[in-house]
Amino acid sequence: MTLFSSTGNKLATLNSMPLSSEKELQRLIEANLSETLEMHFLASEYRTDGGRIDTLAVDNDGVPVIIEYKRSKNDNVINQGLSYLKWLRAQQPGFFKMLMHERLDSETASSIGLDWKNPRIVCIAEAFSKFDIDTAEIVPMRIDLYEYRHYEKDLFGLEIVAANKQQQRLVEACQAMPTETNQAIIQSMKDQCNASDSIRALFDDLRERIMALDCYIIEKPGKRHIAYRLGKNFAEVQFRKDWLVIYLRPIDFEDPRGMVERIAGDYTVTMNRRVTLASANDLHYVLGLIEQSHQNVI
Repeated sequence: MTLFSSTGNKLATLNSMPLSSEKELQRLIEANLSETLEMHFLASEYRTDGGRIDTLAVDNDGVPVIIEYKRSKNDNVINQGLSYLKWLRAQQPGFFKMLMHERLDSETASSIGLDWKNPRIVCIAEAFSKFDIDTAEIVPMRIDLYEYRHYEKDLFGLEIVAANKQQQRLVEACQAMPTETNQAIIQSMKDQCNASDSIRALFDDLRERIMALDCYIIEKPGKRHIAYRLGKNFAEVQFRKDWLVIYLRPIDFEDPRGMVERIAGDYTVTMNRRVTLASANDLHYVLGLIEQSHQNVI
């Protein structure tokens, strides 16, 4: 990706500046996991039977994540991550829950829970070969490849390079299993609260309109919320008996009615705006706010 600085009506190319070491890349990402990857840091250089995991983390959905770094192109980074994933899957969920409660504050650890079913591998390098990208797209595991660029003027960029086909597979899987998805949503409602019939109907209408925003949107029901994502979550819906609570991205909203509330807390650093919806009269307006949040992840 080429970046330019703008002065008046003139564009000047910004030069890419190599990082001094792989460790510098690791420290930079670990210090900014929430902002860059929407994850919570658990451990650095975590020792396993077969080596050390560069970074061990958990994402906002409670999914365990193994992160491996390479300063430049390296064909072994995916195999290395897969080896660590094999080790992780051999552990018990209780081990990871204990690690979360040891390394995170109690409020954050309790808020995100643990989704042990489908752990992720994230590989970050300056470049990947075609074989790396093909492998990430074919292997039936959650492997994300990110290319980084470090530019002059202290600019840094991350770009996912193996997302389109993987995301399309997820979309197709969701579309192929409407019954399972609906059952998961019903269970999510039960886990959260006993919402009234009118709020359930209001959610059905909201859900239909959110999914109509983009054919690639993923709907993920969970115990604490129903998430809507495009690479990153842009809306998380929680049920109350007589209203819906909707968490949104941390952006400056066009909100003339002042419905968006800013909230604090480590867990909500990437979803720290909140709006409530209790009436169909506000549905169109709230959907406009959700659409602004959606635009932030495109």
